[in-house]
Amino acid sequence: MAVVSAEKFVQAARENGYAVGGFNTNNMEWTQAILRAAEAKKAPILVQTSMGAAKYMGGYMVARNLIANLVESMKISVPVAIHLDHGHYEDAKECIAVGYTSVMYDGSHLPVEQNLKEAREIVELAHSKGVSVEAEVGSIGGEEDGIVGEGELAPIEDAVAMVETGIDFLAAGIGNIHGPYPENWKGLNLDHLKKLTDAVPGFPIVLHGGSGIPDDQIQDAIKLGVAKVNVNTEAQLAFCAATRKFVDEFNANEAEYMKKKLFDPRKFLAPGVQAIQDAVEERIEVFGSTNKA
Repeated sequence: MAVVSAEKFVQAARENGYAVGGFNTNNMEWTQAILRAAEAKKAPILVQTSMGAAKYMGGYMVARNLIANLVESMKISVPVAIHLDHGHYEDAKECIAVGYTSVMYDGSHLPVEQNLKEAREIVELAHSKGVSVEAEVGSIGGEEDGIVGEGELAPIEDAVAMVETGIDFLAAGIGNIHGPYPENWKGLNLDHLKKLTDAVPGFPIVLHGGSGIPDDQIQDAIKLGVAKVNVNTEAQLAFCAATRKFVDEFNANEAEYMKKKLFDPRKFLAPGVQAIQDAVEERIEVFGSTNKA
């Protein structure tokens, strides 16, 4: 399966009561782990770069080509969209130009009318090139590439207006946050989600901050219209935990591990990379997108 835009498989998820995963990548190994997980589970996915991750990887062109080349060289058979996560206006335009197949324009920090105006412009440009578009109203809690939100509830009228711009899927705040969830987090506001999906019937909703939300709440949200769930922190924490464990083992068995040349980064990073794959496969199961490719 070639790299594709995301609107068809996200809409299919919405119509059939499951969600696809949007998994953020940070480098080559991360991308390989995500792709192996998707192939193992026969699940359509979005491989996503934040603005900061793309900069770290060498820029949008490098990130796009890395993902696309790995899809080809690894003979990935499931649909894969290359997606910009939380992109500013100019970043969304650049990603469309260099060949991303899906973009999120995030103007949620702007006045509503400016957010809508710029979303319409991104939709026109993206759709002319066959690129799917996600946009956001009602900021998501936490911080993502300098955009800070407190987990507010998206105004229903703003959500309706954003859908009318022609976007393909909508991110809307329902009490979710980016990063680890604090102990005093009150949970998703599923009543507000129901009002939202009633106002835009059949339209795919995106749940950001998917890492750390209890599985039953994610699955309840999917039943109410969430068709895409973003995952980043969960994979990062899995990678960190596995790598720290390996370092502890290395320190405890240094002579043996040095003799085996386990300092080789391909071997040193292997437990962490496997942990990313395991985390992605487990999320795919929870989202219900196994065997939906």
